[in-house]
Amino acid sequence: MEIFILAFFAIGYFVLAGADIGVGMLLPYLGKNAAERRTVIAAIAPFFLGNEVWLVALAGVLAGLFPSLEGELLAGNYLALVALLVGWIVRDMGLWLRGRVPGAWWQAFWDGAIVAGSWALALAWGVIFTQILPVPIVAAAVVALLFATHGLAFAGVRLSGELRERAVRLTGGSGEGRTYALTAAALTGIVLLAGADLELAASAADSATLALLVPVILVLMPLLVAAQGWVWWTFRARVTGPSYL
Repeated sequence: MEIFILAFFAIGYFVLAGADIGVGMLLPYLGKNAAERRTVIAAIAPFFLGNEVWLVALAGVLAGLFPSLEGELLAGNYLALVALLVGWIVRDMGLWLRGRVPGAWWQAFWDGAIVAGSWALALAWGVIFTQILPVPIVAAAVVALLFATHGLAFAGVRLSGELRERAVRLTGGSGEGRTYALTAAALTGIVLLAGADLELAASAADSATLALLVPVILVLMPLLVAAQGWVWWTFRARVTGPSYL
């Protein structure tokens, strides 16, 4: 059961947060000017904080249910994890701060932070996957491109008009929903392959810890899914203009 819980949170994070990371990576392509970029950001604005909750939950699951595995992953990936954290902070700073002060230079600077932070996140995850599997380090770029394609498909689902056309142009036309499903499946496959290469059963916590934590997590999981579903339903309409960010 503990392995299922770990897979649940890992897949949830990469499928959901992978979309807003990909949108951030391609922000200059999707939005040709400041107004367009603001609308593109509105496509991920309702979701990105909720998506990050999945990563926090994943870290908690690792620490609680797989304590020795958490140590192994940290020990072998210090540089990638630092890059991931820095990219995460820089990207989120850009999303929150770009609209706080009027002015082209201010917005351009934070737009650059969003792009740089998003690429840092994608590449850092790519490096971590190459270390787990293991595969050549160049495969990190393939993982990053998968994030970017996932983001394009999500932008196609969320945006409208010329911005939508720009998003779907690189993903095979009008089938953005199909492309999103395919890239989600590919990200899921990478997570499952990585999990298969980890000694999960051997690194699980003792039975007393599992007996305490697993029921609590199982109770919380439907609440997280329900909250995520509510957000998606509330903001299901295509974006036509800027939002609070």
